[in-house]
Amino acid sequence: MNGLLTIAADDLRLEREVWLRGLAGERRLADHTIDAYERDTRQFLSFLTMHIGKPAAIVDIRELRPADLRAFLASRRRDGSGARSLARHMAGIRSFLRFLEKRGLVNAAGANAIRSPRQPKSLPKPLSDHQAVDLVKAQTQLQDEPWLAARDAAVLTLLYGCGLRISEALALTTNDLPAGATSLRIEGKGRKTRIVPLLPLVHGAVADYLKLCPYHLEADKPLFRGAKGGPLQPAIIQRGMQKLRSALGLPDTATPHALRHSFATHLLAGGGDLRSIQELLGHASLSTTQIYTGVDSARLLQVYRNAHPRA
Repeated sequence: MNGLLTIAADDLRLEREVWLRGLAGERRLADHTIDAYERDTRQFLSFLTMHIGKPAAIVDIRELRPADLRAFLASRRRDGSGARSLARHMAGIRSFLRFLEKRGLVNAAGANAIRSPRQPKSLPKPLSDHQAVDLVKAQTQLQDEPWLAARDAAVLTLLYGCGLRISEALALTTNDLPAGATSLRIEGKGRKTRIVPLLPLVHGAVADYLKLCPYHLEADKPLFRGAKGGPLQPAIIQRGMQKLRSALGLPDTATPHALRHSFATHLLAGGGDLRSIQELLGHASLSTTQIYTGVDSARLLQVYRNAHPRA
């Protein structure tokens, strides 16, 4: 915070501190989001101080014009920020200005008038159904300890069989997966809760892990454990996937999250409707799920190009 003393007057600095505390407490945003918002607003205040020639105060925020915000975005673009980073910069600034507006200190209309840069469309990179299955099978051959191999296979099976994010899989407790359960209750991003079906294959993989795990697994504690008994960290699964990519000759896009993409794409290819897939993935907006229609279309076009004699 010491650096902020030179780029923000006391009144603005103190309001920003209250806003950041509220993000962590009342709004319960993820740590990395709070870190990004802190950095984005610090960069903005640094720019504004240079722009107006003195440490920015609330009165300067009150007098902000759309042209000032466009100038900030232009400066970040010159420094190498792409469209996604610029959009995140604006998200952090808008959040801070809305906070100040609610406290009756400024009018945030200027920030709301600025359109975020158009985002480049990027399609998820799912694995084929054979690659996904081969990944899970091969995982059992890369660990010297049978219980670690069973653990990693169970995690990957959950990612592909239930479409979970890796953070969601590693947050599961023993209570969450009782024997014979036909569905799984997941609390995802933004504390949004969803229900996903549990396939017998998933139960089998978890049961194999439970039989071999050398640690006592308390009902309300993390189900998946590291080699020393602590909660399993995502980096362990990610490093395992790196070894699998090398062993199976898969591209760098074959990550744990690619198994979630594969879950969605294969459901769509099998006739699943977008609304159901949206619920299974826990997407807040259907437009997020619709990106998988592009993946499926791209796959079909590639099949056509490879197989059609006139392609």
